[in-house]
Amino acid sequence: MWTEILTAVALVLVIEGLLPCINPGGWKQAMRQLLETDEDRLRWFGLGSMITGALLLAIIH
Repeated sequence: MWTEILTAVALVLVIEGLLPCINPGGWKQAMRQLLETDEDRLRWFGLGSMITGALLLAIIH
């Protein structure tokens, strides 16, 4: 079980590191826009991401 959790965390780090590595200027601009985004919109986006991830896990397994 711990192996799977650490593998998932490692994959998240790899995926999150792609954009700043490939396009640092675009990543910085996206972060600036994210800071200006309304908190309610961020919450809905986070909820949507969690639901999508849970559905993908259910489909895969």
